[in-house]
Amino acid sequence: MDLVITPADGGADISPDSPVTVSATGGTIDEVTVTQTGGEEQQAEEAVAQESPEAGEDVEEEFGTVTGTLNEDKTEWTSDWTLTPGSKVTVVATGTNEAGESTEVTSEFSTLAAVPGQRLEIQSNFPVSGDTVGIGMPIIINFDLPVENKAAVEAAMEVVSEEPTQGAWNWFGDQMAVFRTEEYWEPNQKVTVNMHLAGVQASEGVYGVKNHQLNFEVGRSQTTEIDNDTHRMVVTRDGEQIQDFPISNGDGSTRAFTTTSGVHLTMEKYQHLIMDSATVGIPKGSPGYYYLDVNYAVRVSNSGEFTHAAPWNGDLGVANRSHGCTNMSTADAQWFYENSYMGDPVTITGTDRELEVDNGWGFWQRSWDEWLANSTVGEADKTDEAGSPGSPLAGAEAAEESPEEEAAAN
Repeated sequence: MDLVITPADGGADISPDSPVTVSATGGTIDEVTVTQTGGEEQQAEEAVAQESPEAGEDVEEEFGTVTGTLNEDKTEWTSDWTLTPGSKVTVVATGTNEAGESTEVTSEFSTLAAVPGQRLEIQSNFPVSGDTVGIGMPIIINFDLPVENKAAVEAAMEVVSEEPTQGAWNWFGDQMAVFRTEEYWEPNQKVTVNMHLAGVQASEGVYGVKNHQLNFEVGRSQTTEIDNDTHRMVVTRDGEQIQDFPISNGDGSTRAFTTTSGVHLTMEKYQHLIMDSATVGIPKGSPGYYYLDVNYAVRVSNSGEFTHAAPWNGDLGVANRSHGCTNMSTADAQWFYENSYMGDPVTITGTDRELEVDNGWGFWQRSWDEWLANSTVGEADKTDEAGSPGSPLAGAEAAEESPEEEAAAN
């Protein structure tokens, strides 16, 4: 039989996003092993040295072995992910002919190194490894360089959850990718994000240089509803109402002082915070300027909206008197501060100002159909299945393989 490996033995400066393929004539493929050494980062042994990372750290995923997919008749094998830039790659393929005789072929080649200044890396991400989050939590990845080949980068990021669901990535600008599920996460489960970014060509000549793995947990189910008309905040946990607080929202005298309606998410919280209207476009000396010293603040948008203690507001539960925030008593604000996870949904109703999808984490303002339509690959990622829609490989088809073609060989 004849086994052919591409790239061929002895190749140099191979593009990291080139697929590794093995084809068999006169027999079938038994096994394909792809290993990498060197590369832009540490060798595989060093890359997995962080076996017990501290909470909040990302963990580099081992890149020493590359997985692949066999076709149904076991005559074609294609790698699933891209290769690490600047690495030495060894491919060993074995096969069997019709007479039962075995054949082994090896190809050794090297990949193109990423050029300084054109090395895509993650600048920040939310959540971080070790976090426990609310059921509405998106996965937010901020890159240090603009991404043009968004479909390839989307396809390189695999989301796996213990409870099956589906989601998709949307882009907000060229450097921020956001994964959101169709419905809220099922509570009390672990989620893993495998970011196979090493070797992905994000833009012309710009390659990812490192793989990452993100691990977080979804905690209990907690949702909050704030009614602008009744001046009440109702908190529901695991299907049961547990709190009903009197509140006071924005007075609505200006757009800036109007609380936004829609599905918000808790983003961050401060036990003590100075609120200066200059940070939201109302500078000192302007009508409506304020400078407040508040406690137990929980952010729900980027336009200056928090829930927080407002002991000076005598109209809690009666009227809306704030600059746009949700005012609460000190005791109630402290309870909400202490019992909120990042990513808890907070739905506000009754105002004539709608939360924008890119105002803070207003991602649930898009319907699922709209969210899916804004995904570059245009297909949902099922989180209980291996892989992701599309492919990060150069020239790869965006369509998924048929189920019969998904028998993987390591």
